[in-house]
Amino acid sequence: MCGIIGLVCSDPEADCASELFDGCLYLQHRGQDAAGIVTCGKGGRLYQCKGNGMARDVFTKARMLSLVGNMGISHLRYPTAGSSANSEAQPFYVNAPYGISLAHNGNLTNGEELKKYMDEVVHRHINTDSDSELLLNLFAAELATYDKSRVNNSDIFKALEGVYTKVRGAYACVAMLAGYGVIGFRDPHGIRPLVIGERLKDDNQRDYMVASESVVLRAHGFQVYRDILPGEAVIIPKATMIPEFRQVVPRKSYTPDVFEYVYFARPDSVLDGISVYRSRLEMGTKLAKNVTEAFKAHGKDVRKEIDVVIPVPDTSRHAALQCAVTLDLPYREGFVKNRYVGRTFIMPDQSQRQSSVRRKLNAMASEFYGKSVLLVDDSIVRGTTSKEIVSMARECGAKKVYFASCAPVIRYNHIYGIDLADNKQLVGFQRSDEEISEVLGADKVFYQRLEDLFDCCKRDDQIKDHEIELALNPKSADKAKSYIKSSAPLPEFDGFEAGVFTGKYITGDESDYLCKAEKSRALNAKLKKAEATVQILDAADLKAPSEINIYNSGDY
Repeated sequence: MCGIIGLVCSDPEADCASELFDGCLYLQHRGQDAAGIVTCGKGGRLYQCKGNGMARDVFTKARMLSLVGNMGISHLRYPTAGSSANSEAQPFYVNAPYGISLAHNGNLTNGEELKKYMDEVVHRHINTDSDSELLLNLFAAELATYDKSRVNNSDIFKALEGVYTKVRGAYACVAMLAGYGVIGFRDPHGIRPLVIGERLKDDNQRDYMVASESVVLRAHGFQVYRDILPGEAVIIPKATMIPEFRQVVPRKSYTPDVFEYVYFARPDSVLDGISVYRSRLEMGTKLAKNVTEAFKAHGKDVRKEIDVVIPVPDTSRHAALQCAVTLDLPYREGFVKNRYVGRTFIMPDQSQRQSSVRRKLNAMASEFYGKSVLLVDDSIVRGTTSKEIVSMARECGAKKVYFASCAPVIRYNHIYGIDLADNKQLVGFQRSDEEISEVLGADKVFYQRLEDLFDCCKRDDQIKDHEIELALNPKSADKAKSYIKSSAPLPEFDGFEAGVFTGKYITGDESDYLCKAEKSRALNAKLKKAEATVQILDAADLKAPSEINIYNSGDY
């Protein structure tokens, strides 16, 4: 789960870096480990700034001044295997052929096969453990087969077809060819989101942005936008500023990751025609019905058993409020969040997660003392945060503590770009609801039903969002002038990727990948322990502390 943005401005003197930086702030929730921007100036020269940390820390004023050009791409990194080496900050860059930079959101499940192919067939060196570097080099290798001084759109689409045939997993990508333009493409299952937007300017010129979420486009005045479809790619040439779309390979399915709507996306985004905000409201409604039925099955009235509904901030707030309204119970803010502490389950070390929960949240005793409370969270992963929260509620004098999850029981690993944990570290793995309640210290745990979760993620009312957009932005009403507006409606979903709940992954049997991922986490833990104790390991196991690459944007 990373954030990606690509931007092409029609004004050759435009400063795209400032908009890319601003876009990174809107997508910071998608990755807090590293940030990077690559821009392209006159003559096709690339300028780069990237490093570990939040966007505001990586992109200092001095570094931003060196990022020149009217097109560029940016990336916010979330580590999918516990690694946080500076060398794995994106975007990645290769100088041959043509100079290509790429940013990737997702996770490839056949990385070992691709590494072997890179080594034995196309003889390209891979310097990190990142599958994004693999993806970039595969794309570069496919383009190199044309052996031309300059490529065209058709060549690029053909190269992408070669990428699609060799890669398995989830990938939404933005890439940039030096001096040529920006490319966006999405895997044939549509697992990770990707949206393109068009901004009509006063001089009738158009700018284009490709991003992980629609909120970035709307915030920057892109009045017309649509989703890149599974297996589809778009090329925005700098010379013509007319995007070309092509269905590079047939859709294998249209199955977005349902976890985007549960947790990762911002509520003010619309992904694949579905409002994240409305989905979360519906999750609260469905959850309330489940809680009511659970108490009714034991002959109890939920309004006599629960005094107040309290969200675990921030993602669950909308669902918790709707849950309280549906149950006809008071809604209260019982936890105050320290906004300067990151998402705890993203942290690679268990002890870090435990120590960070209480730094992140502080309970207000007045909302808990002597009350039976229903705590609502978006999901329960390892149970670390949930256990601490239940404990905090009891320390504040709560009479009873019930815990409700907007997501079903997470029993399996997530393999498409969200590094939850190995199966055995998940609190729901091989445990009943009663056993989970006991582990968390809660009086009872309530989970969303999977079929209810799917039912929450619908496009039924999305036309209202579009009508509001047209009313507020008259320019977007002129559909005839738009180069990106699709005349056909979005295809119907074939379902959702929900392997994290069912263990059945949309790309098929991935047991080999899961085994390798577990070994990779063990190695990363070993390396971290070695760093702490200053032990010397085999140098072949160590990651580069900083990337062997150019830094042309300020003093590091």
